[in-house]
Amino acid sequence: MYCYQCQETLNNKACTKVGVCGKTDEVSSLQDLLIYLLKGISFWATNARKLNVKDEDADIFVAKGLFSTITNVNFDPDRFVEWINEAFEKREIVRKKFLDAYKKKFSKEYDEKVPDCAQWKSAGEKSELLEKAKTVGIMSDPTLDETLRSLREFEVISLKGMAAYLEHAYILGFKNEELFSFLEEALYATIDDKNGVDEMFDYVMKTGKMGLKAMELLDMANTSTYGNPEPTMVNIGVKEGPAILMSGHDLKDFEELLEQAKEAGVNVYTHGEMLPANAYPFFKKFPNLVGNYGNAWWKQNEEFEKFNGPIIMNTNCLTPPKSSYIDRLFTTGLVGWPGVKHIPDRVNGKPKDFSPVIKMALEIGKTPQQLESGTIPIGFAHETVTKTLDKLEKLVKSGKIKRFFVMSGCDGRMKSREYYTQLALKIPKDAVILTSGCAKYRYNKLNLGEIDGIPRVLDAGQCNDSYSWLVIASKLTELFGVKSVNDLPISFDIAWYEQKAVIILNALLSLGVKKIRLGPTLPAFVSPNVLKVLVDKFELKQIDSVEKDLEAMLNGN
Repeated sequence: MYCYQCQETLNNKACTKVGVCGKTDEVSSLQDLLIYLLKGISFWATNARKLNVKDEDADIFVAKGLFSTITNVNFDPDRFVEWINEAFEKREIVRKKFLDAYKKKFSKEYDEKVPDCAQWKSAGEKSELLEKAKTVGIMSDPTLDETLRSLREFEVISLKGMAAYLEHAYILGFKNEELFSFLEEALYATIDDKNGVDEMFDYVMKTGKMGLKAMELLDMANTSTYGNPEPTMVNIGVKEGPAILMSGHDLKDFEELLEQAKEAGVNVYTHGEMLPANAYPFFKKFPNLVGNYGNAWWKQNEEFEKFNGPIIMNTNCLTPPKSSYIDRLFTTGLVGWPGVKHIPDRVNGKPKDFSPVIKMALEIGKTPQQLESGTIPIGFAHETVTKTLDKLEKLVKSGKIKRFFVMSGCDGRMKSREYYTQLALKIPKDAVILTSGCAKYRYNKLNLGEIDGIPRVLDAGQCNDSYSWLVIASKLTELFGVKSVNDLPISFDIAWYEQKAVIILNALLSLGVKKIRLGPTLPAFVSPNVLKVLVDKFELKQIDSVEKDLEAMLNGN
């Protein structure tokens, strides 16, 4: 095992025996092998596209496969064995399509060198797969140049985040051929020896641009389906009656759950990154949507215990379940934990069947234990904020708003993340915090006030909704007539935990955004040489003390 894709990796180096997240060596190895085979599929798919041959099933499988290996998604080794065997099948289909097209066009058999990941075969037994996995992990080639290894892994980790957004959009019927093509091309590029350090750095930068397009696609999918998020005061208390809690990111699952639970008289609550669902007009029509229960993902052990009803995890953010609630836990989609009940995928376009969850909620029949009370403001995505640009311009020019702080990203367990709470408390009252992702749980309940009716914490939504701040920053550059985002009174202080935050960082870098602060630590997969380039070119910084960082940011540094 050698895994260093998340912010909490052991000693900020790598987890080598068991993941801090709870991932076992067995699961880590199977994930390595799945990614290896996805690279093999990508080899054939990339070559097939050159002959105008495509395979949509393979495209979405590659995206789902990458998504399944994101931190805190799936901990079930048997599921990974299934996906690995499916990868063999998908690879064979694309390979045959390419070879048939090649022979037809060139009247000869394909005789170029084929990488091992594109041809290695197996009987599919777990023991054989685990043995092969030893040869394909991150550190399997100890002679590989450290900088090149770093860039290859930076690329794979970025593609994992991008793949998650593509999969979410695909579920809602939105697909961009260019993005799937790039996903496979870039994945294959990580094993193509023709790509040295310079070429891989270019891929990392281009992935940022493509990641921005993926976020734009998902934004279009969400808003076209559910309407534009609108300013909403969300209830954080409880309501009498049996209840279901849904945590994750998938809005389609949330729609189907609400619809099926409505007639049964079961209340539904959001948790973690599902909080933004409360701001979409479509979901507000459901009388059984109560509000949000709890906080960020890492508190689920204590919060799920107190919920008194079934819980559904529909994307990443699952942590090792406690015995006190594991019998009430359900997974769906790509999420999995050994022995936990799983809601199967949709078949022939029919909705998922959440009846086992609803039945359990009715059988338990309890009201969740109240954690807190009151409301919190959400729903400040780009459509809403764009409508207030004239007001923002006046407030900035009058000096009532002197600076914007983008504090998006992820939350996590480390005590050092109290930095973000303290920073929010110490930011001057003439400044506005722009947030998205679960990082907001460090300060979204602090009641930091308003500036002439504008909340000082503007929450755009999920991690992917960081796209909103890029749209708004672009609008502000036009409004104030400056050349770039770097000329605006805006500072970026980003918290990261997993791979979707990495693609957001990539997107910012691809736009030339400088002086980004990142924390609590810098990524372990970024080698000294790669870090030097990022520091020299983009002035990337690791967070320091609240006092030092705040003083620097207020001075434009």
